[in-house]
Amino acid sequence: MISPLSRTPQPETANAAAKVTAQPTAQDSALNESQKTAATSPQGQLNEQILKASLDVSISSGNNSMALLYRTAIDNINEQLAPEFGPNALQAAMQQDNSPEATAERILSLSTAFFDSYASQHPNKDPEDVARHFVDIMRGGFEKGYNEAASILKGLGVLEEGGLVATEISKTFELVQKGYDNFLQTKLDALQDNLSTDQ
Repeated sequence: MISPLSRTPQPETANAAAKVTAQPTAQDSALNESQKTAATSPQGQLNEQILKASLDVSISSGNNSMALLYRTAIDNINEQLAPEFGPNALQAAMQQDNSPEATAERILSLSTAFFDSYASQHPNKDPEDVARHFVDIMRGGFEKGYNEAASILKGLGVLEEGGLVATEISKTFELVQKGYDNFLQTKLDALQDNLSTDQ
């Protein structure tokens, strides 16, 4: 008696098996399509990295969503700084506290730390204009990163209105915006005080 496992597949069975393995699954097609899009899109590399990271970690928890917001904000601030300070001017620290307060504080401290260097590269401009322009650049990079992170989280179905993730990234957005406002006001007050002292 011949064991069923030792039988040679019949030609029809072998052909059918070959057809099944040759046909891509819907998941393979979606992955291939996203890879093609990533390769041709200007933001493709960043999005591809984020999508790959989301395969390794569960994005549904608040901490991972905050890490995504932090990463995209820092990447876009880096992009804004690149022409004057080179690539990766800000170094991301993904394994830190990812609460809204801690995330906002890191974004603010890393980005505003470049003010003195930025100001020294524009010695002939009005100091008030330099301060305002610097904050505009940092704010623009942050907002771009925030919008990208929010879009990705929405696409993954974890940015439900009133949910934990939406609440936390919204709080982070407000804290960063307030931080930039406070930073600018501090710089403008210092300039005003220097002006009063000089007179």
